[in-house]
Amino acid sequence: MKEPQTKKQDDAVPCDGFFRTAAATPCIRVADCKTNGQAVLKQMRACAAQNVGAVVFPELCLTGYTCGDLFHDRTLLQAAEDALKSILAQTADLPLVAVIGVPVPHGAALYNCAAVCCAGTLLGLTAKRFLPNYSEFYERRWFTPAPAQPLTVQFAGQTALLGSGILYACAERPDLKIGVEICEDLWVPAPPSTELAQTGATLLLNPSASDEIIGKAEYRQELVRTQSARLFCTYVYADAGEGESTTDLVFAGHDLIAENGTVLAASQLFETGILTADTDLERLLQERRRASSWMDSSTPAPTVPFSYSYAFDRSRLQRRFARTPFVPQDTADLAERCERILSLQANGLKTRLKHTGIHAAVLGISGGLDSTLALLVTARAFDLLGLPRSGITAVSMPGFGTTGRTKNNAEGLSRALGVTFREISISAAVHQHFADIGHDEAVQDVTYENSQARERTQILMDIANQQAGLVIGTGDLSELALGWATYNGDHMSMYGVNASIPKTLVRHLVRYAAQSFGGEIGRILLDVLDTPVSPELLPPKDGEIAQKTEEVVGPYELHDYFLYYVLRFGFSPSKIFRMAQDTFAGIYPSAELYHWLKNFYHRFFRQQFKRSCLPDSPKVGSVTLSPRGDWRMPSDASARLWMDELEALQVSNKAFR
Repeated sequence: MKEPQTKKQDDAVPCDGFFRTAAATPCIRVADCKTNGQAVLKQMRACAAQNVGAVVFPELCLTGYTCGDLFHDRTLLQAAEDALKSILAQTADLPLVAVIGVPVPHGAALYNCAAVCCAGTLLGLTAKRFLPNYSEFYERRWFTPAPAQPLTVQFAGQTALLGSGILYACAERPDLKIGVEICEDLWVPAPPSTELAQTGATLLLNPSASDEIIGKAEYRQELVRTQSARLFCTYVYADAGEGESTTDLVFAGHDLIAENGTVLAASQLFETGILTADTDLERLLQERRRASSWMDSSTPAPTVPFSYSYAFDRSRLQRRFARTPFVPQDTADLAERCERILSLQANGLKTRLKHTGIHAAVLGISGGLDSTLALLVTARAFDLLGLPRSGITAVSMPGFGTTGRTKNNAEGLSRALGVTFREISISAAVHQHFADIGHDEAVQDVTYENSQARERTQILMDIANQQAGLVIGTGDLSELALGWATYNGDHMSMYGVNASIPKTLVRHLVRYAAQSFGGEIGRILLDVLDTPVSPELLPPKDGEIAQKTEEVVGPYELHDYFLYYVLRFGFSPSKIFRMAQDTFAGIYPSAELYHWLKNFYHRFFRQQFKRSCLPDSPKVGSVTLSPRGDWRMPSDASARLWMDELEALQVSNKAFR
């Protein structure tokens, strides 16, 4: 028979740090170790078929957690050991790490253990450190806490370490280090998982038997979620369920997978089965490196190295990435988030005005998204200070590219908000400037465009001097990332309220404001949203905007996507590209994604000099480019490494398959 063709190693798609985990709750029978072992084996095989790399089963699942005094019976203990031995023998060909709950006798002690198995090998026996002995729990009646130092034991026909705090390190993937704690270990003030994470564990697995009472599921989920956040780890929790004795307790099989403060997957209560999720181990390590308060332990953990042939199939990636990572995906939360962002912006400006004793603000109003948002924020700040909005001067400065639509929206919004509106044409001043410097107006080049932007900034600065006011900057985070601002033009202000707001989020904030205001203001804001993004520096065609920003620099939804993963996690260009392929499949072809990603890196590195001298601005989200805050980069940093990686991606043709 012809052997099946396998993918060549050179053609394999990198895993990009992704790793599939699972929490599995089988239906068991109390004290029927053979049946329980078969149920575990069946789910292990199902996990391997689903490309799972590591699965955790519930606490004492081979016997059942609710065996009571049967744990003192030699027959039960031997059957549990035999069941594990059988599982090991039948899974030698499975590229899977499995954590299985089993009681382990050793000398005069009986330990509540998690058997960590891989490809037929018993890697170790992690013992429960904290035994609950309160309310409905009586574990100290049968079990001994984990020994202070790991023991070498013989169990299920193999030799293994038994203890707490054991680290299981994968040879093929340095980012995969597994730590195990058992049920109550998580609920104590200082869980073993904290030590494990600080010694390198990125994946924490918890076999548990947590009975269900009113309100406990919510608390349990929050406990798992917050522990994953505190430890910058993935935390997988498998709970006992159907088949456990209900003499006094009910077990609901509440399985959970959380990553760095986000619940990736949660099972329904009173269901058995397999819960899977794809975690990003590279992202977790990046988070630890970014957090200067994170400290690796100086005391190494007892470590068990292991090797297995698991290969994450990236073509089956379950994880999805939001098209707009800066925007809350939960629509119920979006309004609340928008309100909070506007409040952060307004309070930042309020504090600056109050500190300086200035009661006047000046800003350019173009009828575009950014200046509209800046005007709304400034009005809020004046309201917070109890100052009349008439102290805000909104200046419309029509030039060679201004259309009636944007001009009318700028004036209409200003008057509707009750601010002072002024219109000052820049045409004559710019014509004179062209004559002074000897520029041919027929040449509509960068000088033609930037002269207009700088003239507008000069007007705003001089009006601010007249009124003893602050010039409010309107430029957003996306423009700063791409350098889409005129140096010493719209690049400059006295306080930039939008500097940490990306364009995709600006849209949502303006839409939220439109819904909140309603009426004439709402109508104007919706029309602003419907207007193409443009600096309006080139003459219109047939009265319509001719210069559209996204046709020049690329779609902002793509650039915001790239920006988020470059700044927030430091991902490589190739990983971001593959993620974008998944996210924008059917929307942008691979060649277009590649073109704009390359353009992003090119502009991002070349335009750093503009960001190195930015005005003050309030930080709103997790990503900002303030040279005094989150992003410190030399203006002459080379983009060579990143561009070379992109070139290699194109040469390999992987990008366009």
